[in-house]
Amino acid sequence: MCQRTNGGLPLKLNSQIGLSAQRSELRDFSGAARLYARFRLARLNGLDPIAVQERLLLRLLHRARFTRFGEHYGFSQIPDVSGFQARVPIRRYSDFLNEWWQKGYPDLTDVTWPGRIPFFAMTSGTTTGRSKFVPYTTDMRRAAARGGMDLLCFHLMNRLSSRLFGGLALALTGPSELEPRLEGVNAGAVSAIALGALPVAFRNRLLPPPEVANLPDWQEKIERLVDLSVDRDVRILGGSPNWLLIFLEALARRFPDRSARLSSWFPNLELIMHGGVNFEPYRDRFRKLLVGSHAETREMYSASEGVFAIADRGDNEGMRLHLDGGVFFEFVPVDTLPSETPVRHWVANAETGQDYALVVSTSAGLWAYLVGDVVRLVDRQPPRLIVVGRVENGLSVFGEHLIEAEIAQAIAKATASFGLSVLDYCVGAITAETGGHHLYLLETIERPSAEVRTKISERIDAHLCALNEDYSELRRRNLALDAPEVRFAQPGGFVRWMELRRKLGGQNKVPRIITDEPLFKDILATVPVADDGEAGP
Repeated sequence: MCQRTNGGLPLKLNSQIGLSAQRSELRDFSGAARLYARFRLARLNGLDPIAVQERLLLRLLHRARFTRFGEHYGFSQIPDVSGFQARVPIRRYSDFLNEWWQKGYPDLTDVTWPGRIPFFAMTSGTTTGRSKFVPYTTDMRRAAARGGMDLLCFHLMNRLSSRLFGGLALALTGPSELEPRLEGVNAGAVSAIALGALPVAFRNRLLPPPEVANLPDWQEKIERLVDLSVDRDVRILGGSPNWLLIFLEALARRFPDRSARLSSWFPNLELIMHGGVNFEPYRDRFRKLLVGSHAETREMYSASEGVFAIADRGDNEGMRLHLDGGVFFEFVPVDTLPSETPVRHWVANAETGQDYALVVSTSAGLWAYLVGDVVRLVDRQPPRLIVVGRVENGLSVFGEHLIEAEIAQAIAKATASFGLSVLDYCVGAITAETGGHHLYLLETIERPSAEVRTKISERIDAHLCALNEDYSELRRRNLALDAPEVRFAQPGGFVRWMELRRKLGGQNKVPRIITDEPLFKDILATVPVADDGEAGP
């Protein structure tokens, strides 16, 4: 019978980890970590991106040459990157599932990767609300842990006096428990899978302990986290920005006598690790929370398919590609994706300033796999990128061709101009016989007046006109696109919707741009909104 595990660790060991994290004093090994950081970053800075990525691809091909997939595509005869791109077509998840994985799941042995796949990482289902299970291996688990450590290395080298490892790390992730599928095969959140590969010295200071991390009710989990963390020496906060804000708002409600700033709750906080959603709508709120604190924010671009990039510079300066993390990267111009032979670039010839669909091949048996994200390179040496949206998650019902980054920026600027902090949002299209409009559903921390709520749509509209020529043209001539409509959700509205869908917490998140009409109707029917006559939502 399969031994029940939490993130690859026996339950007993995880309980010990939870107890260790609650000790009042922890040995500070920041000095040793700084030595490792200096060594690791020297190695990263010395890497030749082109050589590293080509060697990695050839190594992956060699390892998988005797799998069913490798024999089908003649991996043993592929000499270089161009040979791989000529032989192996780009695939989506559904293609892999239908052609290669579904028949044998959950026993995938020598199918697209040698040996049996030991883990399946559950995706967040951002675009459609439906989760997928992506093959994940011990190689990927080690690479993910190394990616997390690399982020800490960048922080340590930016803060030479850092005492990051003198206290606790609090992570707002999903359950640490994995679900057995077969003997030796488990499924769950990628954070739970990666936990087992973290260095013991780091695992020993993680919050929350398993009995809290595995609570199914996220509202109860948040309240328990408040109890566990208050007046503790927390030096690292990690999670998606929206869930971090929910946690921090719960702290503020519990202790109204304290200043609603991070420095009043966690005076030794140094680092906020975030990812999973576009940070732009939350940037202003975190800036206010960080007043008086010496903490910094750093983003990690990770997914169920692997760790892709890490913030190595300042906030909003892009993320360095994780070149040696078991992932070979390709960059495909979005407009060529519908073609039978889309244009495929890699680090040797991808250009800065261009928007690309990200395609990866990994040490978990994903080959020329379309992740679904649209990225833009902002630097080549080393390769550095930003995420600008989703391949299938733009908004162009009326020919407006909006991307997620533009929508996020417009919402951020419009709400900030009225002193509002966004907690969650989504947008979809409302069609009519002669056109239609966009409908935004926003949940903010503050309670905007009815007057402010009527003005937000004007601000969003104006910002989008400035950002996007197609949108501006449609709006200026009133060609099939009317002014946007904005509704404000009542507090906790999105949380209740996610709870009803059993998608509450962890890596799960509200889909931002919704092109699935039934899904959008479900949100609008479920999430309560503020009446125009109310003082606020």
